[in-house]
Amino acid sequence: MDQVFKRMIKMQIVAILIVGFATFAFAGLHGGLSAIAGGFAAIVGGYFASFVASGKPHQDASSVLIRLIKAEALKILIIVLMLWLTFKLYKELVPIALILGLATVALLSGAALSGIHDKK
Repeated sequence: MDQVFKRMIKMQIVAILIVGFATFAFAGLHGGLSAIAGGFAAIVGGYFASFVASGKPHQDASSVLIRLIKAEALKILIIVLMLWLTFKLYKELVPIALILGLATVALLSGAALSGIHDKK
């Protein structure tokens, strides 16, 4: 795993913990855990998609595009499955907190990559 991805994951984990503690303060224990569950789903989806997205460095544009589309499809599938499991198994779920956690990590993933690449 390259340095850019490791730094991005660290930023996302810190952000989701901050959101988790904030929602814990406003919505209690289940609110905080729901926010962390939403963010965790996005982090895990991105992690597994990174393995599909990384590949041979010298390929034509169409091969790279297909690999990126497959990675994004895998990421979405993992997120949907994890959220479905969360909704099915976690009876005290706070849906708005879950969405807040998911949105935080999703927004940070693009911002983190662009910011990290600018520092290089």
